[in-house]
Amino acid sequence: MRDRLLKGIMEKIPYTKLNGHPEKRLPGNINVSFHFIEGESLLLLLDHYGICASTGSACSSGSLDPSHVLMAIGLPHEIAHGSLRLSLGDLNKEEDVDYVLDVLPQIVQRLRDMSPLYESFIKEGGK
Repeated sequence: MRDRLLKGIMEKIPYTKLNGHPEKRLPGNINVSFHFIEGESLLLLLDHYGICASTGSACSSGSLDPSHVLMAIGLPHEIAHGSLRLSLGDLNKEEDVDYVLDVLPQIVQRLRDMSPLYESFIKEGGK
Protein backbone atom coordinates (compact mmCIF):
# COMPACT_ATOMS: atom_id res chain seq x y z
CA MET A 1 0.00 0.00 0.00
CA ARG A 2 2.86 2.38 0.80
CA ASP A 3 4.31 2.05 -2.68
CA ARG A 4 0.91 2.54 -4.34
CA LEU A 5 0.24 5.61 -2.22
CA LEU A 6 3.66 7.07 -2.96
CA LYS A 7 3.37 6.38 -6.69
CA GLY A 8 -0.08 8.00 -6.76
CA ILE A 9 1.13 11.09 -4.92
CA MET A 10 4.12 11.52 -7.21
CA GLU A 11 1.99 11.04 -10.35
CA LYS A 12 -0.94 13.24 -9.32
CA ILE A 13 0.84 16.14 -7.62
CA PRO A 14 3.50 18.00 -9.58
CA TYR A 15 6.43 19.65 -7.79
CA THR A 16 6.54 16.97 -5.11
CA LYS A 17 9.77 15.58 -3.69
CA LEU A 18 10.21 12.26 -1.94
CA ASN A 19 12.27 12.74 1.21
CA GLY A 20 14.62 9.86 1.84
CA HIS A 21 15.45 6.77 -0.12
CA PRO A 22 12.67 5.38 -2.35
CA GLU A 23 13.11 1.79 -1.12
CA LYS A 24 15.26 1.79 2.04
CA ARG A 25 12.58 3.10 4.38
CA LEU A 26 10.08 1.87 6.92
CA PRO A 27 7.37 -0.25 5.28
CA GLY A 28 4.49 2.06 6.24
CA ASN A 29 6.23 5.42 6.00
CA ILE A 30 6.06 8.15 3.36
CA ASN A 31 7.63 11.58 3.73
CA VAL A 32 7.21 14.01 0.85
CA SER A 33 7.56 17.74 0.39
CA PHE A 34 5.23 19.84 -1.69
CA HIS A 35 6.78 22.94 -3.19
CA PHE A 36 5.01 26.28 -2.60
CA ILE A 37 2.90 25.31 0.45
CA GLU A 38 3.24 25.22 4.23
CA GLY A 39 2.90 21.89 5.99
CA GLU A 40 0.78 23.30 8.82
CA SER A 41 -1.89 24.54 6.40
CA LEU A 42 -1.84 21.16 4.72
CA LEU A 43 -2.39 19.41 8.05
CA LEU A 44 -5.38 21.59 8.91
CA LEU A 45 -7.13 20.75 5.65
CA LEU A 46 -6.24 17.05 5.85
CA ASP A 47 -7.69 16.95 9.35
CA HIS A 48 -10.90 18.48 8.01
CA TYR A 49 -11.17 15.44 5.70
CA GLY A 50 -10.38 12.99 8.51
CA ILE A 51 -6.84 12.23 7.34
CA CYS A 52 -4.24 11.97 10.09
CA ALA A 53 -0.73 13.05 9.16
CA SER A 54 2.17 15.13 10.41
CA THR A 55 4.80 17.44 8.99
CA GLY A 56 8.50 16.83 9.05
CA SER A 57 9.92 13.82 10.80
CA ALA A 58 8.79 12.14 13.99
CA CYS A 59 11.55 13.85 15.94
CA SER A 60 10.19 17.29 15.06
CA SER A 61 6.48 16.77 15.72
CA GLY A 62 4.95 19.58 17.73
CA SER A 63 7.49 22.12 16.50
CA LEU A 64 6.86 24.83 13.92
CA ASP A 65 10.51 24.68 12.85
CA PRO A 66 11.31 22.45 9.89
CA SER A 67 12.70 19.06 10.77
CA HIS A 68 16.42 19.12 11.46
CA VAL A 69 16.54 15.72 9.75
CA LEU A 70 15.08 17.14 6.53
CA MET A 71 17.45 20.09 6.75
CA ALA A 72 20.39 17.71 7.29
CA ILE A 73 19.60 15.77 4.12
CA GLY A 74 19.90 19.02 2.23
CA LEU A 75 16.35 20.28 1.79
CA PRO A 76 16.02 24.04 1.56
CA HIS A 77 14.08 25.61 4.43
CA GLU A 78 11.03 26.43 2.28
CA ILE A 79 10.78 22.87 0.93
CA ALA A 80 11.23 21.29 4.37
CA HIS A 81 8.34 23.46 5.61
CA GLY A 82 6.06 21.87 3.00
CA SER A 83 6.71 18.32 4.14
CA LEU A 84 4.10 15.71 4.94
CA ARG A 85 4.58 12.42 6.75
CA LEU A 86 2.00 9.69 6.24
CA SER A 87 2.09 6.39 8.08
CA LEU A 88 0.21 3.25 7.14
CA GLY A 89 -0.46 0.38 9.49
CA ASP A 90 -2.19 -2.97 9.76
CA LEU A 91 -5.62 -1.34 10.05
CA ASN A 92 -5.34 0.66 6.84
CA LYS A 93 -7.12 -0.59 3.75
CA GLU A 94 -6.79 0.02 0.03
CA GLU A 95 -9.84 2.31 0.31
CA ASP A 96 -7.82 4.55 2.66
CA VAL A 97 -5.12 4.91 0.02
CA ASP A 98 -7.76 5.69 -2.62
CA TYR A 99 -9.29 8.34 -0.34
CA VAL A 100 -5.96 10.08 0.28
CA LEU A 101 -5.16 9.99 -3.44
CA ASP A 102 -8.53 11.61 -4.14
CA VAL A 103 -8.36 14.32 -1.47
CA LEU A 104 -4.65 15.22 -1.21
CA PRO A 105 -4.15 16.55 -4.77
CA GLN A 106 -7.18 18.84 -4.35
CA ILE A 107 -5.86 20.17 -1.05
CA VAL A 108 -2.36 20.79 -2.40
CA GLN A 109 -3.77 22.62 -5.42
CA ARG A 110 -6.07 24.71 -3.22
CA LEU A 111 -3.11 25.82 -1.10
CA ARG A 112 -0.96 26.49 -4.14
CA ASP A 113 -3.72 28.60 -5.66
CA MET A 114 -3.35 30.89 -2.61
CA SER A 115 0.45 31.02 -2.84
CA PRO A 116 2.07 34.09 -4.40
CA LEU A 117 5.25 32.02 -4.85
CA TYR A 118 3.39 29.43 -6.90
CA GLU A 119 1.65 32.14 -8.93
CA SER A 120 5.02 33.73 -9.78
CA PHE A 121 6.48 30.32 -10.60
CA ILE A 122 3.66 29.55 -13.03
CA LYS A 123 3.82 33.03 -14.63
CA GLU A 124 7.53 32.45 -15.28
CA GLY A 125 6.69 29.25 -17.13
CA GLY A 126 7.29 26.82 -14.28
CA LYS A 127 11.04 27.33 -14.12
